[in-house]
Amino acid sequence: MSDLPPHVFDDRTAFATLQAMVEQQWLSSGNECAIDGLRLTRATEPSGTIRAVYQTSFCLVLQGSKSSAIGETALEYHSGQCLVASINVPVNSRITQASAEQPYLALSLAIDPAMVSELLLAHPGVAHSRVKRAALVKGAAPPEVLDPLTRLLALCQQPADQAVLEPLIRREICWRLLCSPMGAALLQAGLQDSETARIGQVTAWMRAHYAKAFKVANLADMASMSPASFYRHFKAITQMTPVQFQKQVRLQEARRLLLSEHEVAGVGYKVGYESPSQFSRDYRKLFGAPPGKDAAIMRSSVAIESRA
Repeated sequence: MSDLPPHVFDDRTAFATLQAMVEQQWLSSGNECAIDGLRLTRATEPSGTIRAVYQTSFCLVLQGSKSSAIGETALEYHSGQCLVASINVPVNSRITQASAEQPYLALSLAIDPAMVSELLLAHPGVAHSRVKRAALVKGAAPPEVLDPLTRLLALCQQPADQAVLEPLIRREICWRLLCSPMGAALLQAGLQDSETARIGQVTAWMRAHYAKAFKVANLADMASMSPASFYRHFKAITQMTPVQFQKQVRLQEARRLLLSEHEVAGVGYKVGYESPSQFSRDYRKLFGAPPGKDAAIMRSSVAIESRA
């Protein structure tokens, strides 16, 4: 544990307990937990690029290290550090440090912006800078969050207590994060009139309607901004233009669909592409192989893993 930041090292017993619980839970049940929105990760070697759409969430690295990027901005975070995603945003990430002897271990928890808003209304004294922030922010893990995270993870083995205790522990975790140095990023997701919250509402709509064409002016209306202001805030927060954002969401959804569907052009149309050739070009640029070939590789990998 010598690689931990000083503040976490002071809480090494709590950190080691959480680390052991994640390892045990993963080995018994894999990455999914009985707790909705709680996801565990364990890897014994560095990974290739992992593409996903992060929702408003908190991620804590317990061992090893990871890199997450939106647009051209990459954040490196390691054992004892955490990442807060304030809005829905496509992210490219890689596990950069992991081995069989010291596997990468992490947990992530979805944060409900409505809960953040509720806490802010009940406790208006919780104040942070209203400076506009990027969608991803890293920092040292608040030591106060380790105990409630441990209790939340323990509920995976205590189903009789889950209905009563889970909402209380989630609320505590959210409060601890809001009161920590990481709270400024989370606060922006809970303030209904903040630029981050309004851009977050638009990105959530774009995720749900990724196949639809849009006009920036209509998205700006949705965010109650002028088109120029919307475009500027959108790019500052997501590190992408609206068109780039939509393209990443479309292609990630296409890749998911290709695992079960074999007709490449049909998948392209389904996610909103009108030109099969354009779909193939964009897909290859993002994933490094044309959709048909990439799909065959993915299906082969899944088949091999299922037989292992």
